[in-house]
Amino acid sequence: MKGETSPPPASRQAATVIVFRNGPEGEPPEILMTIRSQEMVFAGGMAVFPGGTIDDADFNLARAVTVSAGIEVEEAAHRIGAIRETLEETGLAIGITGQIDALSAQNARSMLLEKGDFAPVLEKFGWSLDLQQLTPFARWLPSLGGPKRVYDTRFYLANLGTGDVKIAADLSENTHLFWTSAKGALGAANKGEIKIIFPTRRNLERLAQFNNFAETRAHAEAIPIRKISPQVDKSGDHPILRIPEDAGYPVTSELLESVLRG
Repeated sequence: MKGETSPPPASRQAATVIVFRNGPEGEPPEILMTIRSQEMVFAGGMAVFPGGTIDDADFNLARAVTVSAGIEVEEAAHRIGAIRETLEETGLAIGITGQIDALSAQNARSMLLEKGDFAPVLEKFGWSLDLQQLTPFARWLPSLGGPKRVYDTRFYLANLGTGDVKIAADLSENTHLFWTSAKGALGAANKGEIKIIFPTRRNLERLAQFNNFAETRAHAEAIPIRKISPQVDKSGDHPILRIPEDAGYPVTSELLESVLRG
């Protein structure tokens, strides 16, 4: 692929979850998205999937569960971080087993926001992590300058099925939560109703190819995870931002002038 190949800037480790639920009868599944606060340094005001930065406590907890989970520590830490951030930002308890209902999830979220540590929350509520509930989907690492912060982000899939769940924005990192199909999110972005950055748009286009969670997961499991670092191609009349054509994405380029970045 033609384009600039400068090494990526220093990055932070992050993880995000594409949470599915069944759509109305005969309709495609819906996914959970959040609108980030305008005050956030990265992707302020943008519609994104729940997630955030991986911290030391995620690694500490990963070392305690990685043997039973059968997943290496670094990967376990990212899945734990994704589970923790989803509970913090939305109130959803995914990747967890035990007695979970709307009230316990709400109380666990409050405790997590107060203490900032996931391990005592799990202990208090008698919950266990089930990292196998998260399926690796993608990994993105921007390679061109511009964003104030650069994140090496792992994307995961998770499925709520038909569960009746209560969610609420935390009103600090995000201001609004909504369920929509992947096609619905793309349509809203095209109408200017929401704003989405380049990786989110490409992932929504990829998700929109499938009719249900099972198809999406099978597709994800069939394609090896590798870092996707968009590159600028200046070989034509107008610079184009490109990603590899063999990574499962139906759309692999966009005019640089139209790209929204964090």
